[in-house]
Amino acid sequence: MTINTLLQIGGLSQQYTQYIMFGLIFLVFYFFMIRPQIKKQKDQKKYVEELKKGDKVVTTAGIHGKIVDISDAFVVIDVDKGVNIKFDKAAISLEASKALNAATKA
Repeated sequence: MTINTLLQIGGLSQQYTQYIMFGLIFLVFYFFMIRPQIKKQKDQKKYVEELKKGDKVVTTAGIHGKIVDISDAFVVIDVDKGVNIKFDKAAISLEASKALNAATKA
């Protein structure tokens, strides 16, 4: 083999190595960043769909209350005796509500 042939083979293997590295970087991003975020979004959506009257919730703004009325897009939360606030369902925080309910059960 000549030197030119060896350099061409080495250049091709170096090019494939770069493609493999880019592929591995994409896989790492997918499994450590994208996939967990998609799972978190699915869990949030499922939680919001399963809300019912009487559930204690926390909004993303940090307002604590109990659901007194619920519709397809909105929930009405009783934050104090006789004080009701209407929120979009998307404003209910899954993590904060679970922490609140776990603290009251313990």
